[in-house]
Amino acid sequence: MASVEQLGHESFCYLTTRGRVSGDPHEIEIWFAARDSTIYMLAGGGDSSDWVKNLRAEPAVTVRIATEHFDGVARIVDDQDDDAWARSALFAKYNGGYGGDLTEWSKRSLPVAVDLTTRPAR
Repeated sequence: MASVEQLGHESFCYLTTRGRVSGDPHEIEIWFAARDSTIYMLAGGGDSSDWVKNLRAEPAVTVRIATEHFDGVARIVDDQDDDAWARSALFAKYNGGYGGDLTEWSKRSLPVAVDLTTRPAR
């Protein structure tokens, strides 16, 4: 069993939220950065992103990184230090390998955190 930080080098995580209307699971592939037992993501569509609307309605989520599954509680980042760390970490991780400039994305996107349980789900 790998820790969240050990999995931080992976390119993507898979976030599953519950549909706010349907109640059905919805999985997205998304860039992430890991620190301690928390992963951070940036919602380019901000509050209008479906996955953000879903986690606002039901913050209990699951996350898959590689073959590890975790339960977690999602939250919109409102702490200045977490906000700055998330933006910086995601920009540093993805800007070099991405074909475009991620500066505006890293500045304008909505930071979201998922506080993961210490043991994988399943």
